[in-house]
Formats: sequence, structure tokens, C-alpha cells
Amino acid sequence: MREAGSLIVRWPQVSAGGMFPLRDLEEFFVGQWGLERDIADEAGSSLGAFSGEAAFTRGEGELVFHEWGTLVLGVHRAPAHRTLHFRLDGGARARVHFDYGDFFHDLDLSSGRWQAQHPCRDDLYRGEFVVCGRDEWWQRWSVAGPTKNHVLTTRFLRR
Repeated sequence: MREAGSLIVRWPQVSAGGMFPLRDLEEFFVGQWGLERDIADEAGSSLGAFSGEAAFTRGEGELVFHEWGTLVLGVHRAPAHRTLHFRLDGGARARVHFDYGDFFHDLDLSSGRWQAQHPCRDDLYRGEFVVCGRDEWWQRWSVAGPTKNHVLTTRFLRR
């Protein structure tokens, strides 16, 4: 487990030719993934980190995403987890919902890259997803608003 303090997870410099387009989102995601997430301020200074595991399991017409691990924010260190539901729309598309049912964002990885937005009260989450190969994908959420200003960068590697 690494400690917060240095930005280790760096967004990949992927050209259009380096992305991995998907035909079947379900087949790509199903299974176990390791993940490393950095939490940084808008200038790139590390605020914290999350390290753990993720799993996509098949449900009825959806993939259930669950992640768990250890969150480090300053001196705070604690277990953390979350669950999302990827409601499949065919091919490389899905509608992502929070565990309590509310809509989060659309997803279409047919080109290997996708951008999304999610308003959360007065804050705005801007997301980007990149598939780099059969066993690696990334997501980055830039959050801006009166209550939050940070960037979450996550690298997922298939187990």
C-alpha cells in the first residue's frame, strides 16, 4: 500500500490509435480488477489515495460494479467501498446508476474513449474514460464547484 503525498497514478498519454475500441462492454468489464486512485487538487498536488480491488458481476440486464480497499486522506486511513450499476444498452453502451438508483452518467466505449458529466448539487463532475488494451482502462473525474475542487485519477488492471 502506498501512502498519499506523491502523484503516482498519471493519466495515460493515449493517441487515438492507442485506444482500444470495445464491441461488447459486458465481456470487457466482467471479472476482477486491481485499482489505484490518486486524489489531487487542481494544481496536481496529492491530497490522498485509494488502493484496492474492483469486480464487475453480471446481473439481470446490468453489470454490478463493486470496489473496496483503503482510502488515505492526510492522516486518515480507513476502509472504503462503493457500488454502481451499469445498465446495459447493447454493444459498448450503458447507463451508470448509483447503488441507491439515481442516474450517474452515460457510457459508450465503442471508440475506446468517452466523456461524461454529472451535476452534484452546485458541483460539476466531468469524467473521462479510456480503454488502453484488453486488460487496462482508466477513468478521471475532475470535480469543480463551491464545495469540491479535486481530480480523481484511477487506473484499473485486470487480475
